[in-house]
Amino acid sequence: MRAMWKGAVSFGLVNVPVKLYSATENHDISFRQVHRADGGQIRYQRVCSACGEQVPYDEVAKGYETEDGGMVVLTDEDLASLPNQSSKEVAVTKFVPKDQIDTMLYDKAYYLEPEKAAVKPYALLRDALDAADRVALVTVSIRTRMTMAVLRVHDNVIVLQTLLWPDEIRGADQVNIGDDVHASDQELAMANMLVNSLSGDYDPSELEDDYAVAVDALVKSKLEGGEVSAPAAEAEGSGEVVDLLEALQRSVDRAKAARGEPVAPKASATGTATAPAKAAATPPAKKAVPKRKVG
Repeated sequence: MRAMWKGAVSFGLVNVPVKLYSATENHDISFRQVHRADGGQIRYQRVCSACGEQVPYDEVAKGYETEDGGMVVLTDEDLASLPNQSSKEVAVTKFVPKDQIDTMLYDKAYYLEPEKAAVKPYALLRDALDAADRVALVTVSIRTRMTMAVLRVHDNVIVLQTLLWPDEIRGADQVNIGDDVHASDQELAMANMLVNSLSGDYDPSELEDDYAVAVDALVKSKLEGGEVSAPAAEAEGSGEVVDLLEALQRSVDRAKAARGEPVAPKASATGTATAPAKAAATPPAKKAVPKRKVG
């Protein structure tokens, strides 16, 4: 694995330099959007909804949308002024009982690995957490945002698990479960019988992602049947840089036309210059008809 972050855990006067690794990975199946006819991937462009122009990456900024649909543009200077942007310290604030933290608050999990010179203090913190049967409540800055997290032990390794802020949990009172509805004693007794009949121990090896297995089998069958498109060479002149050049050329042509200047003809596929389509479609000018005098 490749470390995604380096810092240090500090509790009291003890400082433990560590590396951070993602402890989980997502196995969701993701499909590409392609052209049905030839299998070419569909590409997207950054287009401004206000002016309709394609926007270069260096002109893209962050915006905060207000409740009434307004947009507040934030500059790099604005973002740099925000607090706690790049702290590399995992500061322990207190050690709390595990059952005091609602599992709804748990978010992303990371493994902490000690630097070579910090193996002993790392083991000290791990063993102290195990002995106390508590988790360490910490603050940490990952990807520029300060957040709350806990340190806990999993398979003899210290895990840093970020926490959602309390106001990020939606209130359960938003769910409509009816007005004071409860099961009868007879219904509850039957439900308990069902629970007992289906009771057992958690064994993850008994579980299988049948969707992923089915997708894998489907793709293999198509490969064996020769139903696969070779990687298509992208059309010459495609790509963001060329698109930008074309946009610039259109802007130049538009500016020239506004000033009444002739627009340079575009080169055809054979390399010869062709007149603009609009000019080619213009019928020859008619001779002016003299106006008749009245009276």
